[in-house]
Amino acid sequence: MKNEDKPISILVIEDSDEDYEAFQRVVKTFPGSFSIYRCEDGDTALEFLLQEESYADPELAPRPNLIILDLNLPGTDGREVLATIRTKQKLSLIPVVVFTTSFNQKDVKFCYAHGVNGYLLKPMGISALTDTLNTLFRYWFEFSILPELS
Repeated sequence: MKNEDKPISILVIEDSDEDYEAFQRVVKTFPGSFSIYRCEDGDTALEFLLQEESYADPELAPRPNLIILDLNLPGTDGREVLATIRTKQKLSLIPVVVFTTSFNQKDVKFCYAHGVNGYLLKPMGISALTDTLNTLFRYWFEFSILPELS
């Protein structure tokens, strides 16, 4: 995976410790430098993205190059987070990929109607997770050209 001068910044919005730990284990095996940030609920994610409250310092909450978003979150859920991201000009160019267990077409349609860049089902097992994340990372960080974020 190509890597620019600075590490690729990824915000993972995921409430499950188990899912997040598996994600981290897999990403550590990938080449390149990734700065991974985690928010465990939608409210915290919006504070991070909008650089508010305890995330007012941009050093603590840099603009991510990619947001990986679970839908089923406590408090403000992933659907609301996505809708808010897409209404904020300073966030609107950040790619958002939903990574969830929901294959409900109502969720899929909602997310695409609100500008999601991809909708993936969380795979079962570490091998399938590795394959899925490898494909996801290669697509976004090797083949795609991402907008520069300020």
